[in-house]
Amino acid sequence: MTIHTKMARLVAVLALGLFALFAQPQAAQAQDIVNPTAQSVTEDALLGALSGDAQVQGRVTIPDDLSSGLIKPGNRNWADTHGGPVRTTTLIAVVGMLAVLVAFYLIRGKIRIDSGPSSERILRFTSMERFAHWLMAVSFIVLAITGLNLVFGRAVILPLFGEGVFGTLSAWGKVAHNYMGFAFMLGLLLSFLYWVVHNIPDKVDLKWLSQGGGLFVKGVHPPAKKFNAGQKGIFWSVTIGGAALSFTGVMLLFPEMAGGEAGWQLYQVIHGIVAAVLTAIVIAHIYIGSVGMEGAYDAMGSGEVDLNWAKEHHSLWVDEVQGKQSQDGGEAGSRPATQPAE
Repeated sequence: MTIHTKMARLVAVLALGLFALFAQPQAAQAQDIVNPTAQSVTEDALLGALSGDAQVQGRVTIPDDLSSGLIKPGNRNWADTHGGPVRTTTLIAVVGMLAVLVAFYLIRGKIRIDSGPSSERILRFTSMERFAHWLMAVSFIVLAITGLNLVFGRAVILPLFGEGVFGTLSAWGKVAHNYMGFAFMLGLLLSFLYWVVHNIPDKVDLKWLSQGGGLFVKGVHPPAKKFNAGQKGIFWSVTIGGAALSFTGVMLLFPEMAGGEAGWQLYQVIHGIVAAVLTAIVIAHIYIGSVGMEGAYDAMGSGEVDLNWAKEHHSLWVDEVQGKQSQDGGEAGSRPATQPAE
């Protein structure tokens, strides 16, 4: 064997070795290539899942496994429930209350001070009490408006103003709803601490209720303490309803605390129904405290009310205040403004 033959064989062996070295990884790499078309979900599979109870599940790389659910039949059932009872309850409660108040105003008219306004005034609520009230009131109004948009916005605002306005209102409304909820909770707590002692039901409330609070018959003024039976009813409705809204609202903000997806959906329905009923009650409260009764707004406006108004609607409270002043050496009823016994 000549030297040239040996060299030719050596070159051939090296060439085969290099080919084997590089060909094997390339073959393995070819096996690892994913064909997205072959492994994608077909339209028939999606339609089959939508027609049954199977979930359309995807893949995620974030810690939240719930986000991998693309379509879930349970969510469709919840959407029907939310769009049914919640929307119906809200419509009946809010529109029904507005209709009742309009009818009441047309029949009864504005409730006037029968003895006429006096030149004297009496302090009914301190500045801190009014702060607690307005903190709770303003935040609740914002929450109610943004909540109504969630329930009726797509059916009312979207067709009237278009997608741009509806989208902007909904986006900012969601932010306002989430953060104003904490302001409402603080106002609710302060109001409870200030007024719970004055809102314990007693036998005086029974007489007030038996006479309809004097709301339906002119000249009828049943005795009442600082809060009459109607105001006590509103206080406890707002306290209990507000506590329910606060609790369910926190569950909605932090779904992991709600006990899973089913718990979150249940809290959503409860939140919507309680909000609808409480909104109707607050609308009635706003009516009586503004256009419905002469002199009522002053209680939360300046904090001082007309003395004749106070005697007609809260006579026992006026007696208590003036009696306390007499014991302290003051001359009851002789000053433009007197101080409450608190």
